Amino acid sequence: MPKQLHVKKGDLVQVIAGKDKGAKGHVIATLPREDRVVVEGVNMIKKHSKETHQGPRGAKTGGVQTMEGPIHVSNVKKLKDDKPADKKADKADETGEDS
Repeated sequence: MPKQLHVKKGDLVQVIAGKDKGAKGHVIATLPREDRVVVEGVNMIKKHSKETHQGPRGAKTGGVQTMEGPIHVSNVKKLKDDKPADKKADKADETGEDS
């Protein structure tokens, strides 16, 4: 049975570790079996695809495509309206105090 992740598809997240630290984006896909998520514009990888002659009139398709790769779910934190979504910060905002 797949695990429960703290983020879901469509959530706004910020990368907190790795080469793209500080980057923000929306979750495109979740991979609960591998504990990974795909975030738009983060961990861009180049994927080579073989040339095929499948298109109309023998058109060639193939080459190098740039796409997002999955990152571990522990390297992202969920944001709430461009702010961190932690309960401690919410309570400080309600009382008007700085921590």
